[in-house]
Amino acid sequence: MDIPLIAGAVSTVAFAVSNLPMLRKALRTRDVSSYSLSSIAMINVANAVYSLYVISLPVGPVWALHAFYLVSCAIMLVLCVAQRRASARRVPRAEHSGARGASAVRTPRRRVPAGSSGR
Repeated sequence: MDIPLIAGAVSTVAFAVSNLPMLRKALRTRDVSSYSLSSIAMINVANAVYSLYVISLPVGPVWALHAFYLVSCAIMLVLCVAQRRASARRVPRAEHSGARGASAVRTPRRRVPAGSSGR
């Protein structure tokens, strides 16, 4: 093996391993609320387009790294969409759209002793 191939293999392992904790936590907790759905969707689109470039290259470490990114980003997208759908089903329509009824806003009330004017 030559130096560029060794460097590619080592960096592929390093990049993949650096993403494993995030992916493991997302799969374990199913909580991806801190991730932007539009960002994850754009990453998946970019990965799909980048695939056109990767398949033109000879089989090597970049194929393994790109395959890992394709799978892990697709998993994150599925989890994000599933979580957003689940939370949309739990939230009533009025609250989901941002509209709040008068009963949703509560102001604290001060107790005034009987017989006083409240000042």
